[in-house]
Order: sequence, then structure tokens, then C-alpha cells
Amino acid sequence: MREPSLNQMLRGHCKFMMGLIAFVAAITAAAVPVRAAEQVTLANGFSIRCNHHARVDGRIRLYLTAGEDNYIEFTPAEIAGYEVVPDAPAPVAAPAATKASMPAKLTPGDLHEMLARAGNEHNLDVDLLASVVKAESDGNAHAVSRAGAQGLMQLMPATAANLGVQDSFQPDQNVRGGSTYLDALLTRYHDNLALALAAYNAGPEAVDRYRGIPPYHETRAYVARVIHEYNRRVLAREALARQQSGVPTASR
Repeated sequence: MREPSLNQMLRGHCKFMMGLIAFVAAITAAAVPVRAAEQVTLANGFSIRCNHHARVDGRIRLYLTAGEDNYIEFTPAEIAGYEVVPDAPAPVAAPAATKASMPAKLTPGDLHEMLARAGNEHNLDVDLLASVVKAESDGNAHAVSRAGAQGLMQLMPATAANLGVQDSFQPDQNVRGGSTYLDALLTRYHDNLALALAAYNAGPEAVDRYRGIPPYHETRAYVARVIHEYNRRVLAREALARQQSGVPTASR
């Protein structure tokens, strides 16, 4: 179990809100007309897009939708400023020339280096990220799901846009965005890996509604597949470390 520092927790908290806003945008974009929104700059440098804000009991509530139920609170000192901005335009697909310029499958070394950088940035095990990539795309940077999720970590276009990913078919951008989102979900679910993976697959709303892993065959199979692959990789890594250190491997 990792023990994030206060700064990492705050960073993950802020990034979680970015991921949650992306999820809300993905399910409402087709039905909600374009309107002005607010871009809130936090004192730590992050930005959050919300519908509106209000001061309640000495704290600032950022409402993610037009109603009053879906919000996140900050102290006034954590808010650096507000700006009224139009809703972000719908993301466009990556140009064919951009996708063609990137190999569909990276070499194992290139992919590991990319995942290691993202893991260091977000305090995530590189083997966990590799397990998610394998389950999502099997390392295919050009992968597109039936639902429209794209790239190595299968980001939906709206989610990618809200995470700052300009081109989901660029592996480094995709991994950065997917790692940010997974980090946020682990923070939200207090490092419960099964719930975080379920939310990555089915969305946080489904996990919260069922108060656990949703009863979807696809989601349950996905969680089991990622955790099985992650355990396999960790055991292999530990066995290699024992071998290199000269410690005998216990027989089974």
C-alpha cells in the first residue's frame, strides 16, 4: 500500500476532479447546449472547470453541473482566481498523418520507459500501469474501442480533452492522461485497486451507485484480468530480484 505525501494527495485530489469533470462532460455533451462555464485556478497551479461556484459556510463550493448536488469544496485560500469561459469544443479525431507517423506497437523498452516516467510522476507501480495497458490495448497505440476509446490506455475523447491530452494516439500523451486518471481514482477510493479499476472501466458514477464493483460482466472481467496480470508481473519481478541477489527461490 503506497502512502502518498500531503502534496501528492492534494495533487491527486485536484486531478481526480479533472477526471470526474471529464466523465460528466462525456455523458452530457450531447444533451446540454453550449453555455458559459467557469475556469477556476487553484493556488497550487491546477485548474478546474465548473458550472458555477458559491461560498457556503466559509468554504468555496465548485458545482460541476447546473444543480446543487454535485460539487467539491475548497478553502478560500486554495482558490487563486475565476474566469468565465465557454465550454470546450468537442474534441476532433487525430489526423491520419499523425497516427501514421507513430508505430502501432512500441518496443517493450520504449513502453517500459514511458510507463516508468508516468509511474514516478504519479507514485504508481510501473507494473500496474503495464497491466492496464495490456488489458486496454495490448500495447497498440492506435487501438480504438467500439465505444470510441483511443490509444494505449483507451481514453474517451472527452476525458482525454479534459486531462489535457491533445492527441490520444501519441503514446506519451495517452499514458500521461491515463495515469493521471488512474491516480485520481486511487485517491478517490483510498487505494482500493479493485474499485479504482472498476471506475476506470465503467465510470465512478457506476461504482458509487452500486457501492462497489458494478454487476457488469465486462467490468468484473476487466478488474480480474488487470489484477491477475499485475500479480503475475509483481511475482516475476520479485523472483528476478531474489535471483539477482542470490537468495534461493522458495519451492512450491
